[in-house]
Amino acid sequence: MNRKRILLMVVAILVLGGMGYGFRLWNKGAKESPYISVAVEKGNVTQVVTATGTLSAVITVQVGSQVSGAIDKLFADFNSKVKKDQVVAQINQDKFKATVDQGHANLLAAQANVLKAKATLDDAQRTLERNKALKKGDLIAQSEFDTSQANYDAAAAQYEVNKAQVNQAQAALNQSKVDLDNTVIRSPVDGIVVSRNVDVGQTVAASLQAPVLFLIANDLSKMQVDTNVSEGDVGNVWVGQDVTFTVDAYPARRFRGKVLQVRNAAIMVQNVVTYDAVIGVDNTELLLKPGMTANAEFLVSRKEDVLKVPNAALRFRPPSERQPAQVAAAGQVAGASSEPGSGGAGGRRSGPSSGGQGPRSREGGGNRQGTVYVLRDGKATPVRVRLGISDGTYAEVVGGDLQVNDQVILSMASQTSTQNPRRFFGF
Repeated sequence: MNRKRILLMVVAILVLGGMGYGFRLWNKGAKESPYISVAVEKGNVTQVVTATGTLSAVITVQVGSQVSGAIDKLFADFNSKVKKDQVVAQINQDKFKATVDQGHANLLAAQANVLKAKATLDDAQRTLERNKALKKGDLIAQSEFDTSQANYDAAAAQYEVNKAQVNQAQAALNQSKVDLDNTVIRSPVDGIVVSRNVDVGQTVAASLQAPVLFLIANDLSKMQVDTNVSEGDVGNVWVGQDVTFTVDAYPARRFRGKVLQVRNAAIMVQNVVTYDAVIGVDNTELLLKPGMTANAEFLVSRKEDVLKVPNAALRFRPPSERQPAQVAAAGQVAGASSEPGSGGAGGRRSGPSSGGQGPRSREGGGNRQGTVYVLRDGKATPVRVRLGISDGTYAEVVGGDLQVNDQVILSMASQTSTQNPRRFFGF
């Protein structure tokens, strides 16, 4: 009897459990909405222009050699701190010292030739004076007098030539001394050696252009980033603008700087036009090194505690409002259209479609119009809104019949039942 009672109780529990589970499934199916939606909220929206660039020292000096020869000594290496006029290298001086000695000898010879020419000139002058006196008494022939006059003129000319040769020898000696001095290579500025391109024993040739021996950065505590900003974004970049950037060496840290210059010279690579925006960076900690790649974000505008909607909501349209071809292809493009930068207001690019250009963007714009669909009484109700800036994921709402906690529709549930709802926010 007890066994039968226990069996009946188990059957009753199973029946009641099955009825409860069935009721739960029926209730859930009855209330499940055909849409995927999220609540409108308030928060911060930051509009930026992104670009990549390369770090470099503000002043970088290439130290070269004006003379050719073999490197005899090196007094600086990579990362060496140098002072202005400090010796950093020396070229073998044997040939240049010999040239200087030869120049001294040539100068002495030229000076001796001057003395010889002066003696010849004095002798020719005395002969001419005697012949003048004899000519007055008709004691010599006219031809003899003319010969003495010619000898004197030739001696005077030779004397001037020899004096010029002294100056020429002196100039050659000075040049050889300059070349000898140029074998000692000095740093033109205070700084740090970034690059050393030669070794002891290596021969440098300065016949066509000065070979670069060292690359010296004047001051690595002040650096700059040369970024390539696309022509569509350059209107949202201005001098004095705040910039943040990251480098691969420190991915978790954001460095800050300001735009120093937006250069007017266009850079065209594969028919893509960009402009160089120079960012000034404080590198007091010496963490940043020349040549690093920087991923920069130019702050165009920032709005705090504003009403915002996902950009995916601005792209949604109910099937009843789509063209037949769009309805057929909706399942194929639903996932792609919700990715960032896939169209509409979803990109990171700060062009006219994301809040105006230049300093006007900092005012928020508010000239863009959009439509979102809000769940009201279980139905998709279109609401026209006026939009401000966009960060690529959310757009600022500056006007329209939209309130906090309104449920804006992102997509049809049937199209996204197997997808992660986070995709509709653009990430």
